[in-house]
Amino acid sequence: MNKTKYLLIAVTFVAVLTSGFIFGHFVFKRESSDLKAGETVTRESVNRNITDTRDNAITRTVSEVSKAVVGISVTEVREYRDPFADDPFFKQFFGDRSYKQEVQGLGSGFIISEDGYIITNDHVVGNASKVVVSMTDGEHVEAEIIGKDSFSDIALLKINKSGLPFIKLGNSDDVIIGEWVVALGNPFGLFEVNQKPTVTVGVVSATGMKLNSNENRFYRNMIQTDAAINSGNSGGPLVNSIGEVIGMNTLIYTGNSMGGGNIGLGFAIPLNKVKAIVDKIKKDGKIDRNYDIGLRMQTVDKNIAQYFKLNNVQGAIVVSIDKGSMAEKEGLKPEDIILSVNGEKIGSDADFWGIIVDMNVGDKIKLKILRSGEETEKEFELKVK
Repeated sequence: MNKTKYLLIAVTFVAVLTSGFIFGHFVFKRESSDLKAGETVTRESVNRNITDTRDNAITRTVSEVSKAVVGISVTEVREYRDPFADDPFFKQFFGDRSYKQEVQGLGSGFIISEDGYIITNDHVVGNASKVVVSMTDGEHVEAEIIGKDSFSDIALLKINKSGLPFIKLGNSDDVIIGEWVVALGNPFGLFEVNQKPTVTVGVVSATGMKLNSNENRFYRNMIQTDAAINSGNSGGPLVNSIGEVIGMNTLIYTGNSMGGGNIGLGFAIPLNKVKAIVDKIKKDGKIDRNYDIGLRMQTVDKNIAQYFKLNNVQGAIVVSIDKGSMAEKEGLKPEDIILSVNGEKIGSDADFWGIIVDMNVGDKIKLKILRSGEETEKEFELKVK
């Protein structure tokens, strides 16, 4: 009986070995786009495939979207006015020394439709007298500015061509922190060298970033990435690993780096915001913010917080209110401290205006305010002036 028992154990052990487990070496079969059908895959072959394969999600994405990326060259006429031009005394001796000068600029953009609509930053096109788009086939085409919005830093261009390759629009609300992203564009005008966009790769570092306003531009809910973005990348697409654009590259933070180069802190406007602005521009040719709440504010600083005996240095304090304005009609008063707008905390007056400029006539505003040490709420609708 014992011999029979040992024989059964031995047979079982051999069966296990032949089924694929040989001293911990697991062998299995699968169907894979990277392997021939039915090819046996081992740990070694999987590792070899990862390290040896040049064709991967990143390279496929670049191949797919590159043709829809363009370089943008801008000619802007700037007038430099003599500060003494209107002074008769100086004018009789020196004349009018005001002059105009053509200034060249560059940036990036991406095609969003086969009939030639192109998205870029407002700060790229500025007050351009001429905008020329460089295509990946080497062609240079003059573009028309359909509309632009300085507050959101978004502009829409159009070239007179059809049948163009265009980029797939993704959903910036579905971005995952840590996922791979690719930035494409025209840094330092390098697009002109070989008619191809420069490609950099990184990850989504953060979402929902609020940046300080700059020249009446408000940057809210920005996507942060460590994919290298440099001068000239502005207006180019930030795409995910499946070739969908999720944002428009717009800003970099350089810190104290020599020459203002990239240090891994780049920011893109989320695509859903870009789409909303572009849709309005397509429809109306502009963004109409024909409303005025009628109040002036200041960021709550340490001195203000101390004066009003606040526990936190937070919010924006109402400094003055225009007579007959929306704010006056809704019962707002000077020294009211606005703590939040539509549930979003306010850390400065720029935070407040950043939210307001993203809204439209007819939208409702719900304010949480601090008045005489007590919190209260005010709700009203944005109306035409």
